[in-house]
Amino acid sequence: MATIELQQPPAHDQLEFFIEQARKARPVRTAVVHPVDHNSLSGAIEAAEQGLIEPLLVGPAHKIQAAAEAEGIDLSPYQIVTTEHSHMAAERACELVRMDQAEALMKGSLGTSELLSAVLHKTRGVRTERRLSHVFVFDVPNYHKPLIITDAAINVAPDLTVKRDIVQNAIDFCQALGNPQPRVAILAAVEKVKPSMQSTLDAAALCKMADRGQISGGIVDGPLAFDNAISRQAALDKHIDSPVSGEADILIAPDLEAANMIAKQLIYLADAKSAGIAVGARVPIILTSRAEGPLGRLASCALASYMVLHPPAKEA
Repeated sequence: MATIELQQPPAHDQLEFFIEQARKARPVRTAVVHPVDHNSLSGAIEAAEQGLIEPLLVGPAHKIQAAAEAEGIDLSPYQIVTTEHSHMAAERACELVRMDQAEALMKGSLGTSELLSAVLHKTRGVRTERRLSHVFVFDVPNYHKPLIITDAAINVAPDLTVKRDIVQNAIDFCQALGNPQPRVAILAAVEKVKPSMQSTLDAAALCKMADRGQISGGIVDGPLAFDNAISRQAALDKHIDSPVSGEADILIAPDLEAANMIAKQLIYLADAKSAGIAVGARVPIILTSRAEGPLGRLASCALASYMVLHPPAKEA
C-alpha cells in the first residue's frame, strides 16, 4: 500500500503540503468518537472524501443519522458503530484500536477530558509507557519552516519526567513528518541556568538527558528564550552559540499556559495557520476544537496519517 513520501514542505503553504502528501497515500482507519453535531460529522466526512481517513462513526446511531440528515450527508458509504452515549463511544473507540480495527482516534462532539479519560484507562484504554502530550504544527508567515509547539493542551504543569516524554513525543512526531534530526529549543524566560527558576533547571537537565541517551533523535538545547530560539541574530547578539538558535523545529514550553499563549499569539497576531494532534498513545488522536476550520481539521488528519504510516522506532 502507498505510504507518504517524506519530503520537507515548502516555505509556506505547509499545512496544504501535508494534506496533499497524505492524499497520495491510503486513508487511515479512524474511529470518530461521538460525531453527532455539524462540525464533528461534516469534518470527518470531508476528510474521508479527501481520502485522508476511512471513518468509523462511533456513537448513538440515531443522533449520527439526525446530524447527517440535517446537513444532507449520505452516510451509506460509512460504517456506524452504535453505542448508547458519548462515554461508551469513547470506550468502544479504544476497543477498536486494541482490536486493530482502528489506526487513529478523532474527537467528535464530546469533551476532550471525556475522550482522554477512556484513552488513559489502565486496562481498557490505549495508553503506553509514554506520557500523552499534544503537538501543534504552525505555518508562521515569517518563519522558514514548520514550527512545532508543545504542550499547549494536555499537561498543565509538567515535571521533569513528563517533560522528557513531551520532548521525545515531539521528536518522534517530527521524524514521522520526514525530519530525521529535529532541533529542539527548551524555552525559558532567560538563557542562563538560575536556581530560582525551575524552567531553567529543567532545561539544563533535559539537555543532559539528551547527551546521555535518555532522549534520542534530536538536537536539544536550552534554556533558550523565545527570541534566541527563533532568531540566530538574537542569539549572536547575546553571545549564545547554539545549533538550535534560528533553526528550531520544536519549541518546548515550560508549562501549558506558556505554550497556549504562544500558540494563540501566533494565530491571532502573526496570521499563523495551525493543526495539531495528541501523541504518546498507541495511535494518534485528532483533537481539533469543535470550532476548528476546514484547513485545521484536514491538516490534523494528515498529520495523523503521517504518524500511522511512518511510526517511530520503538525504544530499546
